[in-house]
Amino acid sequence: MSTDNPYLPLLARIDRISVETEHPSIKTFDLTFLRKEDEERFHYLPGQFAELSVFGKGEAPFGIASSPSQPGVLQFTVSKAGLLTSALHVMERGQILGVRGPLGSPFPQDEIQGRDLVIISGGFGFTTPRSLINHILHRDNRQRFGELTVVYGARTPGMLLYKSELSQWRQRDDLRLHLTVDTAEDGWEGRVGFVPDVVREVSPSPQNAYALVCGPPAMIRFTLPVLEELAFPPERILLSLEMKMKCGIGMCGRCNIGNKYVCRDGPTFSLAELNQLPPEH
Repeated sequence: MSTDNPYLPLLARIDRISVETEHPSIKTFDLTFLRKEDEERFHYLPGQFAELSVFGKGEAPFGIASSPSQPGVLQFTVSKAGLLTSALHVMERGQILGVRGPLGSPFPQDEIQGRDLVIISGGFGFTTPRSLINHILHRDNRQRFGELTVVYGARTPGMLLYKSELSQWRQRDDLRLHLTVDTAEDGWEGRVGFVPDVVREVSPSPQNAYALVCGPPAMIRFTLPVLEELAFPPERILLSLEMKMKCGIGMCGRCNIGNKYVCRDGPTFSLAELNQLPPEH
């Protein structure tokens, strides 16, 4: 935690707001802490999350979308879905938010270093995998990881997130990027099809590889059998359960699965771990 009081948010200013999709339902907020010492103490790694507070409206957990290898900016991508997120979406540059965190455990850096990595994601679930991808691609980190394959899908081309970065990633020779949409539009030259089908088509090798799956529950459910067909062992299939979190510190009991708390023990678990828990996830 960044502060001795786990319930006390740090104050941050909105410096930039970007509309990510053709429909303005998803926005990325660039935040800067008001106090330099708060920025220096907010150490995070890809896969962690934070609680964002809109004062007078409440708070909610969001995965951190920025990368720790890009200091000076803290980003959250927010889909307008309810009271809190609607309040966030009407805020403007210069207004103040509360940030509580960083929370949860990061993606297992020690385990995936030196390995090939297959990142599989869909829709809004791409926020925290994007953090990991940018972290791996940073010049100080790239040599510590093996081959990087990304399969990312959305309903339509206009709903793909981070389009500028996707364009830059396409030009790299150290990343295999496979984009797909459920429904094509005029001008779309990429794949058309569901993410699990594209994973089967790409057929990444399980040798010396980890698979990270983060996205809508249906996408995850249909992707897991494909990874099993490809012979990825359960201990090397990583799943993010961000959607089950509430208070962020394991006090409210809303995110427990058996004896595990998603916000404290996760949000990332291996399939082998989840197979030992009650089927509540």
